Amino acid sequence: MTHGGRGPTRARLLPDDAAGRAAAIEALRAGGLVAMPTDTVYGVGVALDEPDGLPRLFAAKERPFDRAIVLLVADVEQAASVGVLSPEAHVLADRFWPGGLTLVLAQAPGAALPSVLTASALTIGLRVPDHECPRAIARALGPLPVTSANLSGQPDARTADEVLAQLGERIDLVLDGGPARGGVPSTVVDCSGDRPRVLRAGAVGSADLAKALHEAGLQHQI
Repeated sequence: MTHGGRGPTRARLLPDDAAGRAAAIEALRAGGLVAMPTDTVYGVGVALDEPDGLPRLFAAKERPFDRAIVLLVADVEQAASVGVLSPEAHVLADRFWPGGLTLVLAQAPGAALPSVLTASALTIGLRVPDHECPRAIARALGPLPVTSANLSGQPDARTADEVLAQLGERIDLVLDGGPARGGVPSTVVDCSGDRPRVLRAGAVGSADLAKALHEAGLQHQI
């Protein structure tokens, strides 16, 4: 991050507490990039309605523009503001959110999501993380584009110090919530078609997904 004629400045480091989250929300509203703990690894996000935010996020991570970014949401109701929740998606969301499940949904009518967010697809990936920090920020700002807080192709950051080592001069603020849990990435399920199907195996097992849908009397391809 640069300011005028000065050289790069280092991101602020704040505790992940009420005051830190308030500062993070303020920074995001001003168009900044903020790293935060999640239920897997540290993520870095930007306000969805900030016009230059997403290009800045891609640039900071050196992320290819053909890779879509997931939205972290506070709850099912917020998810429904940007994605079409089919009966199957509702069942999976009610059973596995908050948690390690990303649902790929058709964009809701009127959502008008930026094409750079979705890699020009007509779908959007949504997840309610099992960590209060991103949920609290999403409650304040709306659905939050968040991707792993590392340079593309480099190891995931599991501590605030690891975020600073990779992105410290490229972002504005880091919330330090201690070591992230790490572990298995989220399972990705496409619910945009007639029958749900797994796009990426992950934290939620296929047998559990199939059981939830079967018990609800719904068809699937899992």
